[in-house]
Formats: sequence, C-alpha cells, structure tokens
Amino acid sequence: MQKRILPRVLGVALIAAWAPTAAATPKLNSLIDWALENDTGKQQLQYQADAMVDMGIASSQWMDPKLKVGVGGLPVDSFTFDDDPMTNISVGLMQQFGRGNTLALQQKQSSQQANSLREKMGVRELDVKSAITTRWIELAYQQQAHQLLRQNQALFKELEHFLGTNYGVGANQAQDIIQAQLQISRMDEKLQANEQMQQRLRAQLSEWLGNQATEVTVDGYPQWSSLTAYLSTTPTDNYQVLAAHPSVRMVDELIESAETGVDIANESYQPQFGIEVMYGYRQANGMNGQPASDLVSAFLTLDLPLFTDKRQDKKLSSAQYQLGAAKSQRDLMLKQMNAKVSALLIDRSNIEQRLARYQRSLLRQAKEKTRAIERGYQNNTSQLDEYIRAASEELTIELEQARLNTDLQLANSNLAYMLNKY
Repeated sequence: MQKRILPRVLGVALIAAWAPTAAATPKLNSLIDWALENDTGKQQLQYQADAMVDMGIASSQWMDPKLKVGVGGLPVDSFTFDDDPMTNISVGLMQQFGRGNTLALQQKQSSQQANSLREKMGVRELDVKSAITTRWIELAYQQQAHQLLRQNQALFKELEHFLGTNYGVGANQAQDIIQAQLQISRMDEKLQANEQMQQRLRAQLSEWLGNQATEVTVDGYPQWSSLTAYLSTTPTDNYQVLAAHPSVRMVDELIESAETGVDIANESYQPQFGIEVMYGYRQANGMNGQPASDLVSAFLTLDLPLFTDKRQDKKLSSAQYQLGAAKSQRDLMLKQMNAKVSALLIDRSNIEQRLARYQRSLLRQAKEKTRAIERGYQNNTSQLDEYIRAASEELTIELEQARLNTDLQLANSNLAYMLNKY
C-alpha cells in the first residue's frame, strides 16, 4: 500500500517550483541610488574634473613678471659708483605675453577635458547600475535554484524514510535505500555549492553596498519599463540613442578638445611678444659737472617663427592626426555598440522562444514522463531508480528554465546598459 502512496506524494512535491514574485525594481533602485550617492569612483572623477578646470585657469594666465636688478658701467679700477657717469644701478621688470590666442585656447581645452571626465561619471553610473543589477539577477537565480534543491532534498529524505520502513517488512531492497541516500548526498553537495555562490555574490555586492550587502534578499526581477517602452517602438536604427550614451558623449568632448588642440597648433605660427622696462640710477656727475640724470629704458621683444617645417608644421600635423584619431574612435565605438545591441536583441529573441518551448512542451513532457514511470512503479513494471532518474531530469529541466529566464534578464540588463535605459 505504501508503495502506491509514496510515488504520488513525490510526484506532487516535484512539480512545485519557485518563481520570481512581483518586480523588485523599487527595492533594487533604492540600493542603486544608495550606491551611487556613496560611490568613491564618481567622487574621484569629480575631483579630477575640478582639478582639470583649475589647472586650465592657471595655465591661461600670463607668465609671472621677472624682476631684473643689476649694476652697469662700473669701473674696475675703483669699483665706485660716482666716478663714471655711465655707472648706474638698474632695476627692471620683464613681462612675457601669450602667443596669439594660445592662453585662452588652453583654458578652453582644459574645460573640454574636464567635461569629458564629467561624462565619464555617467559611464561610471552605468557601470555601477549594471554591476549591481547583474548580481541581483544572478542572486535571484541562485535563490530559485536553492528552493528547488531544498524541495527535492526533502523529497528524497521522505523517500528514504518510506523505503526504510518498507525494507523492515521486506517490501524493498537495500539498494533502493542506498540510492535514495545517494540522492540526498548529491542534493547536499548542490546546496552547499549554491550557498557558496550566494555568499560570493553578496561579497561582490559589498563593493558598492557595503555591509548591507550581506542582508540583501532578492524577491523578483527588474521590470525594465524604460527598456520595454523603447523596444516597443521597434526602432530600425539605434545610432541616435547610442550617440547619447555617456561613453560616446565622453569621446565627443575629446573630439572638441582635439579641435581646440588644432587651433592651439595654428597659434604657434604667431609671434610671441614681451616687454621690458628698466630704470637706471646714477650717482656720478656728468660732463658739465652737474649730477647725471637717471636713465629709463624700454624694450619690446618678439620671437619670429621663420623656420616652421620642423616645429610648427609638425605640431599642427600632430594635432590634426589626434583629431582624426578621436573621430575614428567615435565612429568605431558606435559601430561596436550597435553590433553589440544587435547581437543582444538576437539573443533576447532566441531566449524568449526557447523559454516558450520550455513552458509549452519540455516541462510538460518531463512531468508526463515522471507520471508514466510512477504508474509503472505502482504496477511493478518500473524500478525505483527509473523514477528517481525521471524526477531528477524534471528537476534539471526546471533549473534549465530558470537559467534561461536569468539569461533573458541578463540580456535585458546588457541592453539597458548599451541603450542607457535602466
């Protein structure tokens, strides 16, 4: 009688499965918001951007004036200041100006480079969102797998109990009990591996969430409302959205900086001016016997970029090459991002089709097989190990379905990162 009751109990227990509850977007978003507010990576980039701005202001100023103090026309036979009217004590100031509009352009370039760093902060935000979301999804899968494994462990423990009872009255063989014990041991090993993976994921989350990562409990998958709304429009070209990605905007700022670099190189053909003013104090008398007048001197200096083929020309060509490289980098980045989005959309579509197959036929067929072998076991036409194999195969298919659902969520996460649709 127990042999007929037991498989029915097992059959009911095996079809129980954990499924993600309502979407966990609010809880997940609160964790992400906390991580972004306390992210030292963003703070580092902000400091670097502020430093770049201040350095640009500093580099756009005139050079500090130079003070010139000396003695001129001092006779070497007496070393006195009042013997020769040519002897004077001189004090002067020298000021060098920027070359053309170079100083203002350098400040502009520094500001553009700082803007590039600020756009990199947007990339950092996406990186943090992606990292936390990915581990959240993986943790959801591990918790789902853990519940399925727990159910099957309880199932085989109950099986061992019934077989032990029947063995005592001679209704079962010892090998049936050993087989059940083996399945329990295998469940213990899988559960420990599952716990290890959950602990690892929480340890990884601590990089962004700190100590609260150990208390994170996942109760569902993200909703992807922004991503779904965008994909529902069935866009034929993603370049417009990709062009607004922080990674691309960061390169846009670098392109503008490179264009300013070309302007700076063009300014190197301009002469650089400087002025010098000197005041000479004299103590000796002049030829007429009267005290000699003090002297004032003023000079204008400039360099003449006459030989430009090895200096200015090369600076300009180098700046132009850098600009071309930055533009090529942007074009390459957009192509790579668009190709990745296309591949992710293909993966997403195929995973949805495979999930539909699991829901439509595979899982149903596995359950039907288990029930068929159960009936054979009741009629003594099937062995217990056949039933265990069928139950294990049903568990495997359930885990495969859960893994596919997780892969779908990961594909959505990658798409949200590429399209900036978290």
